[in-house]
Parts: sequence; structure tokens; C-alpha cells
Amino acid sequence: MKMLYGAIALVLAHSVQAAPNSEAVIRLQVASIDSTKADTVQHDRTINDDEQHWVDQTEQALIKEMAKNKPLAQRMSNERLRRELLHTIYYEAKRAGLEPSLVISVIRGESNFRKYAISSTGARGFMQVMPFWADIVGTESADLFNVRTNLRLGCAILRSYLDKENGNITRALARYNGSRSSDAYPNYIYAAWVN
Repeated sequence: MKMLYGAIALVLAHSVQAAPNSEAVIRLQVASIDSTKADTVQHDRTINDDEQHWVDQTEQALIKEMAKNKPLAQRMSNERLRRELLHTIYYEAKRAGLEPSLVISVIRGESNFRKYAISSTGARGFMQVMPFWADIVGTESADLFNVRTNLRLGCAILRSYLDKENGNITRALARYNGSRSSDAYPNYIYAAWVN
């Protein structure tokens, strides 16, 4: 639990900056994504030591979870795809100014790593992005099941909520879930915190 609060404090320290217009910020975040291209980040980009350490550590935590969760084990059994996903999560989280461990916890809580998850309200993919967000940012034809598109848009949305809430992660998570009057969802995400 001490580690969790330390991670949350780290997220908050990196999260406090105001955005003038959250929709404009989200548009900027997703403008360079092309959902017709590769599903994950490029293999030829430089990977720094921090990223590699995070991927290795998070993969070990996932492998432990997979031993207890057969559906998760089936979805995440391919080592190459699992590592590509973790590198993509790291890249998109950092790109949006988020802690990758927060993003992976949202993914775990929202979809339990189901790429093609669809909620009863129509939210899609790993981060359960509602289709109206693609319309708002002008990417109505975006494939929300494309990993990079889903993660980039989900991270941009979460970033904008952190900005609106002046870095308060609990309120930002509640906004992300559309349940601002309750701490149930943020507590659920804190419980899903992978590292």
C-alpha cells in the first residue's frame, strides 16, 4: 500500500499543469495517429533504460497475475505481443504526461486487457473509449480497437481530466468513468494498480 501511495504521489507531481481547452489538447494528442498503420509502436525506436525497466517489471507482475487468471493468461500468453503492448502503453502514457503504471491499471480495471472489449454503453478497447470521443476530436473513422489509437485517445482523455482536476487523480479517475460523485471507481483502479 505504501508503494501505491508513493506511485500516486509521483503521478500527481508530474500531473499538475492546466490545459486551456481540454478538447483542443485531446485533438493535439491524437492528431498524429493513423489507425490504418501499425497497431503498436515502431520497433526501430530507441528504448531508454527507464522504459525497459518498467516493461520488465510490469511483465513480471502480469505473469504472476496470469498464473491466477486463466482468461488473462490466454489473452497475454504471446510474449512478443505482450511486450509490444507494454512498450506501447509506456510510450503513449509518457507522451500524454501520465505515469505508465496508472494507465496499465486503468486498462486492467476497464477491460482486463481485452483488446476488443465493448461495454454495455458502447465503450471500446483496452481503455474503454466511448465512440463520441473520436467524433469530438475529428477522427470519426478511427478504429478504437487499434491499440495505438485507443491508448492515445484514452491517455489524452485521462490527461485532460487530470488537468481539469488540478492533478487530483481520484477526481480525474472518477471523471474518466463518468462517476464524479463516487470514489468507487478510483478505488477499483487503485486496487488494480499493477506495480
